[in-house]
Amino acid sequence: MNEPRRGARAAFLDRDGTINLDVVHCSRIEDFHILRGVPEAIGRLNRAGYLVVVITNQSAVARGLLSEQELKQIHDHMRSWLAQRDARVDAVYYCPHGPDDGCDCRKPKPGLLMRAVCELGIDPTKSCMIGDSERDVQAGAAAGCRTALISPDGHVPDRVTPDYKTRDLPDAVMWVLKDAPTRRG
Repeated sequence: MNEPRRGARAAFLDRDGTINLDVVHCSRIEDFHILRGVPEAIGRLNRAGYLVVVITNQSAVARGLLSEQELKQIHDHMRSWLAQRDARVDAVYYCPHGPDDGCDCRKPKPGLLMRAVCELGIDPTKSCMIGDSERDVQAGAAAGCRTALISPDGHVPDRVTPDYKTRDLPDAVMWVLKDAPTRRG
């Protein structure tokens, strides 16, 4: 990973449904399939100077369906596979808790994003959160980031208002690099 830079820009990316095919409680490397266009999109973020930080809820750990070591293997596989295609994930932050555990790190709470902001020297006002659920939009907005919602069918829940809506990560990255202002408001 690169050395932290104060005021760095980051693209916070949800994992399941944004980077890889969303399967119920992905617990095996064999079930982890990167979506079309993702390596190129992440590579564009890398070349533009964005830190790429994966922010993911992984309740399968709390449910006993996946150990933290198995989760680490999946994330190592993801990072290696992407690196072979000239795309770099700078960090992965995950919440291993269940929906009813009351932690501060499970999206829609912004705990994981704020931890990354502190540890990696990120300026959230120069950053974005891209994901496929209202939890991602809520967490990104609560952390002070611009937000993009991936919705392959075009549906946007009434409870959230993302800064941008799109059908996939490559289009969201084009928005980040071309159209997203560096400051909210």
